[in-house]
Amino acid sequence: MNLNRRLFTTLAASALAASLTAPAMAADLAAIESAGTVKIGMLVDFPPFGITDMSGNPDGYDADVAKALAESMGVTAQIVPVTGPNRIPYLLSGQVDVLVASLGITAERAEKVDFSNPYAGISIAVYGDSGLDVADKAGLSGQSISVARASTQDTGVTAVAPEGTDIMRFDDDATAVQALMSGQVKLIGASNVVMSQIAAATGDRFNKKFDLSSQVQGVAVAPGSDALLAKINDFVAEAKSDGTLDAIHEKWLGEPLPEFVKNPK
Repeated sequence: MNLNRRLFTTLAASALAASLTAPAMAADLAAIESAGTVKIGMLVDFPPFGITDMSGNPDGYDADVAKALAESMGVTAQIVPVTGPNRIPYLLSGQVDVLVASLGITAERAEKVDFSNPYAGISIAVYGDSGLDVADKAGLSGQSISVARASTQDTGVTAVAPEGTDIMRFDDDATAVQALMSGQVKLIGASNVVMSQIAAATGDRFNKKFDLSSQVQGVAVAPGSDALLAKINDFVAEAKSDGTLDAIHEKWLGEPLPEFVKNPK
């Protein structure tokens, strides 16, 4: 019994090591075009970028981008739901050809996958009552502002807040938003994604005061998928120039594609 257990453990460890060192499976553009289908991994639990509609089908910003990408390639989009942790493994193992999955472009991720030029982005900013005049960080003095504890927005607000700023930290975005909506605070540090959902419910009650940070998102392919990546970059460039991405961004986030996506530093 002990021998069997040791043998099983050894074999399992060997299989794990092999999976971790297995080479990434590059996607073949010609094969995709021949098949007439491109498999696109997408989050479905990250509104408004990835959701499911009333019929249970993938929907949202990324779904619209995925369908537009497939159309530009002359193939059909087969959207495969992925999660945050498994999206890159799905790509590298060949289970999907492409990721349109709200994947922020970072140096660490760029060591594993190849990114297209940005097609979307998330910004973190200070928002508040429309009648409140706060043009920059100096205007935070004497004001109360809510943030989700230990979040990117908490870090950003804490870094710039002058003496006299009352930073109120809550367990999550929902309670930070509730503090703003109830009048407990006049300002909030939040993402444009969160604020688009608030604007849908409150109209112009709140507006952006100033930006804190931003991160662009790219379509990802496995290393070595050079022809496919070139095709995707052609699509992104055209979708920016002809207004396709502006329209998708307006539909899901209530404003045109941000300049930091159109002209990333």
